[in-house]
Amino acid sequence: MSGVTLARTVPVAEPHRADGATIAAIFTVILMMIPARLVFRGLPFSLTPADAIGLLGALLWLFTHFTTTLGAAKGPTPMRTALFAYTIALVATYFYAASTYLPGDEMNLADRSMVLVVASVGIALVVCDGVRSYERLDLVLKTVAVTGALIGIVGAFQFVLHFDLTNYLTLPGLRFTQEAPAILERGGLNRVAATTGHPIEYGVVCSMVLPLALHYAFRERLLRWWLCCGLIAAGLLFSVSRSAVLSLAAVGLVLFIGWSKQRRLIGLGAVAGSLVAVKIAAPGVLGTIVDLFANLNSDSSISYRTHDYTVAAHEIAKSPWLGRGLGTWYAPKHLIFDNQYISSLVETGILGLLVFVGLFAAALWSVLRSRYLSADPEIRDLCLTLTACLVVPLLGSATFDLRSFATVTGLSFLLMGVSGAVLRVTREAAAAPRPTTVPPGPAR
Repeated sequence: MSGVTLARTVPVAEPHRADGATIAAIFTVILMMIPARLVFRGLPFSLTPADAIGLLGALLWLFTHFTTTLGAAKGPTPMRTALFAYTIALVATYFYAASTYLPGDEMNLADRSMVLVVASVGIALVVCDGVRSYERLDLVLKTVAVTGALIGIVGAFQFVLHFDLTNYLTLPGLRFTQEAPAILERGGLNRVAATTGHPIEYGVVCSMVLPLALHYAFRERLLRWWLCCGLIAAGLLFSVSRSAVLSLAAVGLVLFIGWSKQRRLIGLGAVAGSLVAVKIAAPGVLGTIVDLFANLNSDSSISYRTHDYTVAAHEIAKSPWLGRGLGTWYAPKHLIFDNQYISSLVETGILGLLVFVGLFAAALWSVLRSRYLSADPEIRDLCLTLTACLVVPLLGSATFDLRSFATVTGLSFLLMGVSGAVLRVTREAAAAPRPTTVPPGPAR
């Protein structure tokens, strides 16, 4: 046998056929990497490429439920029920608004808003019913974490070099909806938005994505995931946003409650090291952020957020249950409330607000229930991570009009779908019969 070389067999992963995770991963890349201000040319209303994928997802989800061979899950889940209730309630508010007089511009915006509702719900349903295993969930969530790190790089270029990469991401067939710059200024520092629509949105998106990167960093113990964590955390600080800091505090609280003592110590050490690194590498950032909270009484942005409550109360009183119509309260025609809960009351009434909050309640219940049902420490940590992610938009809705921003809205609905998929997969795993060990027979 000398001189004969034996080939080493390397196992090759078989390709997985396209499913809900495939669509969700494509949606995530488009949502995070194509600037949110880019929309399709030639359409009567603004539609982003990510919205188009969401609409396609809604159509595919509908088709898969006419068959039993395409792998879509059947049967209700709390998340899917909440999505249906949300859609039906907003359709009711739309017809109520259409039955009364609305100016043409507001009616057009109401039409567009309903299209966007279908897109958002569509991507959530695709994930909820089309992702059938933890491995496919990993594909979706790792895509979110990696694209979060990539927009962290875009934000770093904007903050450090004052160089806006989004100007070079214009694709054929797309146009910018506005000429507003992605780099603003606060306290003498650049305040950046990366590919999102506003620095506030950028900071909140980074806060939502950071727990996912941390989950994979602790689970896989690979340098690339820690690098993702650093890039996302840097992007959060580069937004120089009060909402981002509050969101990060909420994330930290949730994770510290569920983490082990050892992981808490690692987390505290990482936070301390990061603060020192930021103080050295970007002097002035921490001081500016501290000033955002130290000067609340004299901050013009705070007074701007509260001075229009009287106007909101007057509008809500006109139609307290169904509102004046989704999308009909817009700038510069109307005052912006910078509070999604107030905006929801004005546009969709009490009914719309209840179903909006109900979406997050159903998502949080789903992941917490999954954590209770699973004995696998990795799955339990994933559920804790998703809880931290979902708390961010729930809190952020009180500090800015979240649903007016495409990236954070799309990411929120994507994670809602993930929460529904996690519960479905966990229930199936818990209900699956466990293999029994057959005692060996007598020796012969």
